[in-house]
Amino acid sequence: MEKRTLGRTSLPVTPLCVGTSALGSFPEQYGYAVGTDVAVATIRRTFAGPINFIDTSNEYGHGGDSERRIGIAIREAGGLPPGFVLATKVDPLPGSSDFSGDRVRRSVEESLERLGLERLQIVYLHDPEKMTFEAGMASGGAVEAMVKMRDEGVIAHLGVAGGPIDLMLRYLSTDLFDSIISHNRYTLVDQSAEPLIETCMARDVGFVNAAPYGGGMLVKGPDAVPRYCYAPASAATLTRVRAMEALCKAHDVPLAAAALQFSTRDARVASTIVGMSTPARLDETLALLDHPIDETLWAELRPFIEPGRSGVI
Repeated sequence: MEKRTLGRTSLPVTPLCVGTSALGSFPEQYGYAVGTDVAVATIRRTFAGPINFIDTSNEYGHGGDSERRIGIAIREAGGLPPGFVLATKVDPLPGSSDFSGDRVRRSVEESLERLGLERLQIVYLHDPEKMTFEAGMASGGAVEAMVKMRDEGVIAHLGVAGGPIDLMLRYLSTDLFDSIISHNRYTLVDQSAEPLIETCMARDVGFVNAAPYGGGMLVKGPDAVPRYCYAPASAATLTRVRAMEALCKAHDVPLAAAALQFSTRDARVASTIVGMSTPARLDETLALLDHPIDETLWAELRPFIEPGRSGVI
């Protein structure tokens, strides 16, 4: 698989990134459990396949099970295989609002232990909307702690992963971050991340796009999943997606393939995070990536995509 450079990090990453939230087993959110054996097998399959980028977080799973299970596979492989890029995120303790510098340092230490690594390639400040920008940037706060750990050599590159575009732009303006993850804001339905993408390009910061399916609507269709980004979708959004679904069907293209390739075909997007919960899911996603889509379909979809440049409409 081709690789793209993740901004100024110089790290080569594949256009697909394996998201591992479900690998920690979170049935409350996903509606199904994932056992340790299946989770570890999914990472083994990743190590044996064409994708070289894995994304996780301190909070994924109960008590960090996503990182713990990835760590099992890493140890089995004798270390993170050459050429692989593994990113994680700092989080408060589950149920806590403590995003202090001390907590951030503990979060990194927990991740290192679970993953069995001595150094982390990329660490993101996760969901910074949990606090004010001023708190995040304060003396003794989360960002100061991350910068110190980078200077100490514990972290190679810093990033921010969150939702609100205005807040993400504020963090980006500090010039402290090498990579950005945005979720649900660059899809067939919602392209409100455009200003963030353009600013990332101007600053040579890697842009990583998460949740290209908007939480499932753009995989199963709006009638099966009438929700977008964890909330009920508006009638206007449902109408737009039904039209997209019909156009895709007429061209014998799965809606999910169009949703995925909308992100991966954009050269500004260094990588697109897709959640994986089984080895089979990896193979299904690779098939969606390779499904032929001609320019005629993209042209027909454009009038239904473009209203989302200002957000979900």
